[in-house]
Amino acid sequence: MPEWLQTASDPTGAISPQAMAIRMLIALASGLLVAWIYRASHGREQSDTRSLSATLVLLSILIAMVSMVIGDSVAKAFSLVGALSIVRFRTVVDDTRDTAFVIFAVIVGMAAGADAILVPLIGIPVVGAAAIGMSRFAPASGRRTNGTRANRMRTLVVKLGLGSDPTSLLAPAFERLTVERCLIGTATARQGTALEVTYELRLRPDVDELTVVNTLNQIEGVIGVELRAL
Repeated sequence: MPEWLQTASDPTGAISPQAMAIRMLIALASGLLVAWIYRASHGREQSDTRSLSATLVLLSILIAMVSMVIGDSVAKAFSLVGALSIVRFRTVVDDTRDTAFVIFAVIVGMAAGADAILVPLIGIPVVGAAAIGMSRFAPASGRRTNGTRANRMRTLVVKLGLGSDPTSLLAPAFERLTVERCLIGTATARQGTALEVTYELRLRPDVDELTVVNTLNQIEGVIGVELRAL
């Protein structure tokens, strides 16, 4: 077989199938540990962390595969950068710690693919201890109790008829339902026929989300309400 054809048919260079399997298993184990640290340190409900935890595990394996494909080839690295640049992520990361764990998964996956096993062996315990230790000193407002944030912070989006004054219209309801609130954004909606206002607010201990939505929906001039946890 010609040398150029043999090289083309062996994109991973001198890596044997056994070595590839071992590296991918190491990436899998590293990804599982990263996901466990994420869930242990994040202080979120299980349902909230399940999706990103699975992403962290898969990301570690995929990055290990990419590292093995690239090897020492600069040309392959630039080709893959160009190919992957078409990917667009639409999910908004609502906590900066999530971004740190995504980078964590990328690093351990890259280390496994490059056969730098000492990096995850030493790095995972160090980062895990730091993440879990710092979560113990996080403010109470960032933690949840029985599935609800202790400070009950929420984001509220209210759509009003154009020309309505949100301050005077919503103030009485806010006084009954919230401890504090802050206007963080305004925009037009429904092709300019409505006004959309966004608040950050803290609910009173005896008020639930359904009560807030029902109360605001009954106000004349309100045409839409959305309430979600921060």
